[in-house]
Amino acid sequence: MAAAKSVERLAQRLVTPAEPTPAGPLRLSWLDRYPTQMALIESLHVFKPSGSPDRDVNGAGPASTIERALEQALVQYYPLAGRLGFTDDGGLLQVDCGGDGSGVWFTEAAATCELEDVEYLEHPMMIAKDELLPPTPAEEKDDRRLVLLVQVTTFACGGFVVGFRFSHAVADGPGAAQFMAAVGDLARGLSVESLAVQPQWGRDAIPNPAAAVIGSLPSPAGAKHLEYLAMDISADYIGHYKAQYNDAAHGGSWCSAFEVLVAKAWQSRTRAAGFEPDSDVHLCFAMNERPLLHASLPRAGAGFYGNCYYIMRVTALAGKVAGSSIPDVVKIIKDGKRRMPAEFTRWATGEAGANGGVDPYQITSDYRTLLVSDWSRLGFAEVDYGWGPPAHVVPLTNLDYIATCILVKPWAHKPGARLITQCVSPDRVTAFHQGMLDMN
Repeated sequence: MAAAKSVERLAQRLVTPAEPTPAGPLRLSWLDRYPTQMALIESLHVFKPSGSPDRDVNGAGPASTIERALEQALVQYYPLAGRLGFTDDGGLLQVDCGGDGSGVWFTEAAATCELEDVEYLEHPMMIAKDELLPPTPAEEKDDRRLVLLVQVTTFACGGFVVGFRFSHAVADGPGAAQFMAAVGDLARGLSVESLAVQPQWGRDAIPNPAAAVIGSLPSPAGAKHLEYLAMDISADYIGHYKAQYNDAAHGGSWCSAFEVLVAKAWQSRTRAAGFEPDSDVHLCFAMNERPLLHASLPRAGAGFYGNCYYIMRVTALAGKVAGSSIPDVVKIIKDGKRRMPAEFTRWATGEAGANGGVDPYQITSDYRTLLVSDWSRLGFAEVDYGWGPPAHVVPLTNLDYIATCILVKPWAHKPGARLITQCVSPDRVTAFHQGMLDMN
């Protein structure tokens, strides 16, 4: 396992905007300030070699190209170079822009092996993730304040991996992907003025309900340790269940790959876990609220990169989820999605007792709850720094006691999807996997 020690960090620099930018505080929205947004979301973006070790006539490699583009992107996305600011009692309040020490920490690293030698970082990863993610430098006295860190690791084959640690307090998934796409466009030679999407702050447009309930943070106390499992899903598999849904009596309505795969995963997990048939099981997933808030968001939401989503919670009896057909489980999910505009409006307007007094944004370690995310349509798989889009994107989770299921795009140029799950205890993984494979 020589690859396990094959990464050397060559330099770590503070990247600042290429031009002067506004200084001062920018207030965060209610949702930006929600307690669980304090996390730095970690991901690895794996790029295969393009066939040429140098991209342009100047011989610039991936690290220098991305660093230069990052400097340019930060001119418009200057809050990402700031630091989070807190109230006296530790509550998240704002982004402090400009000033001493602001900037994005950029780490340049090199690996002596080729990506093929480490199986392109498929699980189980042959290089520890912490070797590929940007470290917190000693100069940062309070790492809670960091907004963005980037590391580019170049491999001997010419391929490279971009590791991000991105504060959820400043950007949601679509917002982070929007920024990465801008860096990619600039890396390929576009000017800042010609970027297709101009970023918007506009946090005042996000609802701030005074009576909103804020639940407790997830706790590992008494929670189960959950096992990682990644599965590649063929287009035929997805098409099989879509056809079942279309053939069923659902009024000719359409269903998505996300709905099909989440229904199958929820059912397979419910069966594998062996929940009592008359007990409730829950499915939670984020839905983009930009369409509902287009009238209040700047430019009708185009370019807005802050948190703008609602967590939809769907509940059903375990016996019903386990015993129904996949089309019927899809229908349960669709019924929940249809409730979302009304639920969100009641929550956003502070209606007393909205949603039964439950915090819709609460993340829980309750084993009966499955949290699903759709990364396949956020835009991460389309980011191109000049060497083509990534072969694959690896979302990283650090909490092995929260049941999760993440849908990502499969390897580049492959149809279908990839499911990354951490949702059942180790003794139930085989049953869960077999349930996912069973198409009868």
